[in-house]
Amino acid sequence: MLVTTLTALFLDRLWGEPRRFHPLVWLGRWADRVEAVLYAEQAGKHQAIARGAFAWLGVTLPPVALAFMLDNRLSGLWHTLFAALMVYLAIGWRSLKEHAERVMAPLVQQDIAEARRQLSMMVSRDVDTLEEPQIALATCESVLENGSDAIFAALFWFAVAGVPGVVLYRTANTLDAMWGYRNARYRYFGRVAARLDDLLNWLPARLTALSYALAGWHRKASRSRLRQALRCWREQGGGWKSPNAGPVMAAGAGALGVRLGGPSRYHGTLQPRPVLGAGATPDANAIRRACRLLDRALLIWVVWLALITLLLS
Repeated sequence: MLVTTLTALFLDRLWGEPRRFHPLVWLGRWADRVEAVLYAEQAGKHQAIARGAFAWLGVTLPPVALAFMLDNRLSGLWHTLFAALMVYLAIGWRSLKEHAERVMAPLVQQDIAEARRQLSMMVSRDVDTLEEPQIALATCESVLENGSDAIFAALFWFAVAGVPGVVLYRTANTLDAMWGYRNARYRYFGRVAARLDDLLNWLPARLTALSYALAGWHRKASRSRLRQALRCWREQGGGWKSPNAGPVMAAGAGALGVRLGGPSRYHGTLQPRPVLGAGATPDANAIRRACRLLDRALLIWVVWLALITLLLS
């Protein structure tokens, strides 16, 4: 398991996210077809939820079944390479940092228009009127939250359930991104996808929050930063609209010593959001520090995995 994980991380650092023929693109097309068959405009609440549940199963079961079959048929080096490839395709370590750096670079040069354009590729909020502090804040939030979804949760489910586990998680997470909205179309149809994604992310998110808190305590930060991260997680995490993003971002913001959250505009509507973290308003340098925090947290996970491997061997 440790060798497979390290190989997957190496492949991610070497190649980054595949730009062509990514399996998630095919998964998205398959999900669109299943949705077209099962979605009904005039369905009532319970019927829409049931249709959404069948749609979730229809999209999820084929790739998980295929992963289970291959996972059991392959052995030795071929199995290790197959598993590493699946984990590599499920994570987005390099791509997440590259997106953040594309925002940070123009922000350092005071090119606000370009920073906004790059930020629009990371977040769903309105970016047209954001200035440097709000751009840096949104980028730090994205790095911390997506670090949990795009890296740590995938590694967790691979450690727990092997290749089928990581395929199940990535499929469920993709369906939440497609259907997990509280709008007229998906409020009921996407409810199962949203709830199952919350369930699959519950424990990984809290392990991520703990690793962010631990990663904030290093030679350039005092022990009080660890206590601050844990306090922010405990006192602020539960007030966020997402049960998993709240603890992750609160702990990460506390570890960085910055304030995140606060009101933000989505699709023309200003939405109130609680403040997360403590300390200064983020700037371009906070984005760099958020990426470094992510790297240190990932190192902690690798050490944990190595220790578990030694204990089980």
